[in-house]
This record gives sequence, C-alpha cells and structure tokens, in this order.
Amino acid sequence: MLFNSFEFLLFFPIMIIGFYTLPHKNRWLWLLLGSYFFYMVHEPSLVLLLIISTTVDYFCALKMPSVSNKRKKHLLYVSVFTNIGILFLFKYLFFFTSSIEGILKFFGLNIIDTGHAGSYNFNQILLPVGISFYTFQTLSYTIDVYRGKILPEKHFGVFALYVSFFPQLVAGPIERASRLIPQLKQKIEINIPNIKKGLILIAWGLFLKVVVADRLGVYVDAAFENPESPHSLALVLGFLFFSFQIYYDFSAYVSIAIGTAKTMGYDLMANFNRPIFSTSTAQFWQRWHISLSHWLRDYLYAPLVKKYKLSRVTAVLIVFFVNGLWHGANWTFIVWSLLNALLLIIEIGTLKIRRKIINILKLPKWLVSFCGWFIVIGYLFSSLIFFRSPSINDALVYYKHMFNIGSMHINIINNYFELCLSILLILIVQTIHYYKGNSKVYELVTERPPYVRYCMYFMYIIIIVLFAINRQNTFIYFQF
Repeated sequence: MLFNSFEFLLFFPIMIIGFYTLPHKNRWLWLLLGSYFFYMVHEPSLVLLLIISTTVDYFCALKMPSVSNKRKKHLLYVSVFTNIGILFLFKYLFFFTSSIEGILKFFGLNIIDTGHAGSYNFNQILLPVGISFYTFQTLSYTIDVYRGKILPEKHFGVFALYVSFFPQLVAGPIERASRLIPQLKQKIEINIPNIKKGLILIAWGLFLKVVVADRLGVYVDAAFENPESPHSLALVLGFLFFSFQIYYDFSAYVSIAIGTAKTMGYDLMANFNRPIFSTSTAQFWQRWHISLSHWLRDYLYAPLVKKYKLSRVTAVLIVFFVNGLWHGANWTFIVWSLLNALLLIIEIGTLKIRRKIINILKLPKWLVSFCGWFIVIGYLFSSLIFFRSPSINDALVYYKHMFNIGSMHINIINNYFELCLSILLILIVQTIHYYKGNSKVYELVTERPPYVRYCMYFMYIIIIVLFAINRQNTFIYFQF
C-alpha cells in the first residue's frame, strides 16, 4: 500500500481509531493484522516470505540463551542463510546468473541460456516490496541476541509486529529490536501534542512527495530518457534534479513513517540529518539513510576490522560494495556506491596533508567548509547518474554528452513555469531543512499562534490541490 494513495487515506484513520479504542493488551494484534494487510495489498502471496523470515528468526533467537556456544552459532547460521537465501533468490538470482553468463560469453562459452524458448526466465521472479529492509531488520535482531546484547523476545506476536510494523515495513527506517520492541510493549495513552506532531510530519512528507519529488521526476525522466541529447545543460540539470528528487522522495516516506508511528505514541529513528549540507563523504553517510549506515557499520564494517583484521580501506570497499548491491541488483548501483567509497578513501588518506595545507595557508574555516561542501556534494550528486541509469553504458553516454558543451537549452519539458517552480520549491525546502531538518519541521507549525496555524493548514490544502502532480508514483526506495 502506498502512503500517497487513496487506500492509505482510508486505512490510516481506521488503524488509529482501532488502536486507541482497543485495550492495551489487544493492540499488538490489531497492529499486526493491520501491518499484514498493509503489506498484502501489494502482492498477497509474498507475505509468506515475511512469515518465514519472522518464524525462523523467532525460534532461532529464542533457543540461543539455553544452548552451547557451538549450537548457538549453528542457530545464527540458520537465521543468516535463511534470510540471505530468500533475499538472494528473489532479488539477486537473475543478476548473478546474467553476470556469469556475460563472463562466459566473453570467453566464448554459452552454457547458460535464459532466453531459450520453454526455459525459465529468472527475471520473471517478482521482487517482494521492502525485502531488503525487513531482512536487515530481522538479521540485526538475531545477531544482537547471539552477541548477548539483547534477550530474545518470547511473545511471538510482539516479535512478528516488530518485523512487520506497517509504518516502516517497506522502506524503513531499519529499526533495532532494542529500540522498537520495548515501545511496542509500552502502554500508550492518547497524547494530543504527539498526534498533532505526527499529522504535521505526515502532511510534510506528502508535500515532499506529491508536490516536490514527483514534479522533479517529470524533468528527470525526460533527461534520462534521452542521454544522447545535444542539450548538455539540460543533462546537468537532470542529474541535479534527480539528486534532490531521490532525497525528497525517500525522506518523504520516512517523514510519513515517523509521523504515522508518532500518532500512535511510537518514536522511530530519524533517517536523515540534512545530508545535503555535508562537507565530507564521511559526514554525508552519517547523515544519509542513517539506519542503513549504522547497520553496515555495526554488522559488517566493525567485524571486518576488529575480528578479521582487515585494513580500513579493504573494509570500506567491501561495505560499499554490499551497500550498492543492497540498493539494487544492477552493476550501476555497485559502481555508484564504489565511487562513494573512492572519495571516502581519498579523504581518509589525505586527511593529515589537507590539515597541514590548511594550517600553512591559514585558510578561514568558512572557506574550507564551503570548498569541502562544493567538492563532496558535486561529486556525490554526479555519481547518482549511475544510480538512475538503467545500465553502465547509458550512464557513460550521459556523462559524455553532459560534458559536450553545446545547446544552452534547458526547457526540455517545454514548460518554463514548471521548471521555475521546481527550482523555487528546492530553494524553499532546502531553507526549511537548513533551519529545522526533516524531523523538527512540525515546529514551524506548532510554535505559531492558533490563527496562524489555521492559515497554514488552509494554505497547505490549497497547495496540495493546485500543485500536486496528478499521477500516483511509487516511492523510489520501494524497489529495494
């Protein structure tokens, strides 16, 4: 179910009314049934994968405290192999088979024939929505129980709700059990300020999605559909618009998720902290998709460095390779992520030299910060061309024609009003993010006098009615 759908506008109030009407002891069941319904609206049969993952992890973790270390490790392997196996089968099988086929063809061999009449096409396997998110979430639970950081949850229903909690089920944030499960058990009373904050965050997220991100997507689609365009400036604007589109699109989902949970008294972690104002690659990844960055740090980078004694550079390359693969079964995502890793490694390796140069030249802090921001954001934004392109070849063609300085024409959608409106909306949203970020945007409303708040509510409705893009676009991160 999409947050920006009519179905959700009906589903959400029913869930809230039922939640506060039912006694505390029955709320977990109401939320669990609602969460499964929320997921099954998209593809009912794929809920079986969610059930399998939940059941395996529940019983594996439940037995860990009472068995030997060797047996505990076996249970961890069962959990990891089950979850990664499902993820591999439904998301990466076709990618790996096609990659192997390409390598074999390069050496003159043609063993795998996925296109033969009557043979099975691996590409026909349907990608379950949100599988990467809930797989990482359940894995973090099992690993934390194995490490002794948390005790296993004995209530199967509560654990199943932790895995499937509908606000963050399909696109995060990736919550830790130690943070979310205690909240799910807590008795919650009606809290009007919390409900107001939650509703404002939902409204903000919808604005980011249907007014801003989807509007930018119209221009982005036009630019990337024709990477051989002679209008190089339009291609530059295309990747800049996509950088803001994906940020607003994903942060819109997270804002709605956090707002939805907050209306029921639950606090989900912030997934963004003004990443576009970062002055280094390390800082960017500490602020962008925070729950995923922390997951990769705690469950992949730390063991590689501390347990397996790999160098920081090697560990960074492995982590960013996995990061790219997590985002999608395509070499474009891997190249995009490794380009991020490359800049991070350069930053680490040149840190001392850069500090010496800054001290010798006595450069002011504001100039250093500005130069860092300009280089980092320019580099990271341009790397997203690989993220958006359907293939590496398409990305390279886009780069080539983007640097062929030719026509200064940028109005490829033939609508100057929409183009100017898109730029204006970016400036407005970035100003708000600079001062309030995404998680405290409600303060712009709640700290105003009543008559100002009602005027803002009215203006919001007018803006949504007049400027929302009239097409129901899925969130970009739904495919991951």
